Amino acid sequence: MRELITNMEWYRAFYWTAKAGSLSGAAEHLYITQPAVTHSIKQLESQLGGQLFFRTSKGVKLTAEGEVLFRHIEQAFNFIAAGERRLAERHALVQGEMRIGAGDTLCKHYLLPRMRQFHEQYPGIQFQVTNRTTRETVKLLREGAIDFGIVNLPLEDPKLNIQESMAVQDGFVVSDAYRGWTEIGRPMTVGWEELSRYALLLLEQGTGTRAYMDQAAAENGVSLTPSMELGSLDLLSEFARTGFGVASVVIDFIGEELARGELVQLAVDPPIPQRRIGIATLKGVPLSAAAKAFISILP
Repeated sequence: MRELITNMEWYRAFYWTAKAGSLSGAAEHLYITQPAVTHSIKQLESQLGGQLFFRTSKGVKLTAEGEVLFRHIEQAFNFIAAGERRLAERHALVQGEMRIGAGDTLCKHYLLPRMRQFHEQYPGIQFQVTNRTTRETVKLLREGAIDFGIVNLPLEDPKLNIQESMAVQDGFVVSDAYRGWTEIGRPMTVGWEELSRYALLLLEQGTGTRAYMDQAAAENGVSLTPSMELGSLDLLSEFARTGFGVASVVIDFIGEELARGELVQLAVDPPIPQRRIGIATLKGVPLSAAAKAFISILP
């Protein structure tokens, strides 16, 4: 079996000579000399064992063997051109995709508003979002199943780059109907010991938010025992509005409920320190143009 020709410059000279119908036309297109074009074609003919062109009064024409080769080479060059166009479109954000991992709360309150904004500007970019806890998101990222993850900080992992994003405030909320703890428009202040004696609505264990709240409580000498463990911030808010207890939430994500007076924030003494949302990427793995552009608009 004949060895494959690996010198693409020979094929470029052949292709553009056939397209231009002359050696000089190919040389002009390729920005090389006419003798260089002639040399490349002779090398190709020698390797393939047959003549590819014959001279005419107007230039050169393909032989029968050259016609056969040109049909295949033309298709290959069309595929190359299509690939270049696709890459150019991706860099121009005409098309592309990105795979993101994030928990339910971060998806709804942090990710979705920015996705909507980005989609309006770049409708050809497709999103694939996988809902997982921060710990599971990190696992997906390390496995290469997602391009980047939106995670709750603090988080340390030697294989990840962590970019800090917006600050968020954890806190506790209740409805006006719950045990008379609130006055209209005025949240009450409670200590951690007192707080731990009431019906607490907490996120399920295994989430970064729950771990952070448990740590804050432990640092103040108490252990939080939930009366209910729920899977999302929305459920916690709903159960608190219904009067089932004191819900641990991210205050920044329930602004509407607080503004309408459906929930009232309890001030905890000592207060809970702020934390940040993070954007996690895998070290040494480059991001697509679309992913870079999207991350650039995240706060």
